[in-house]
Amino acid sequence: MKEQDAWPLPLALLVVAVFLMVAFQTFVLVRERTNLGRIRAAQETNIQEAAKLRRELQDLAAATAKLADAGDAGAKAVVEEMHRLGVNIKPPG
Repeated sequence: MKEQDAWPLPLALLVVAVFLMVAFQTFVLVRERTNLGRIRAAQETNIQEAAKLRRELQDLAAATAKLADAGDAGAKAVVEEMHRLGVNIKPPG
């Protein structure tokens, strides 16, 4: 048997092995993408609720800052305490 005749079988096995490896990795990645999509969909409600809460807190902070600017002593104390704690309030626009 010639040396050239010995190449087709090992080469074919190598090609099949690489193909199977790529196919398996593709399957795993598609499955993980599907799972991540499900996780994201499950968290969507929580994300919307968090955004709503953030808007409400910003509105409350802006109203408190507005009261403090108007001279309300309690609001001034709240704003000063927030500044002391490192929380910056954006002035109402």
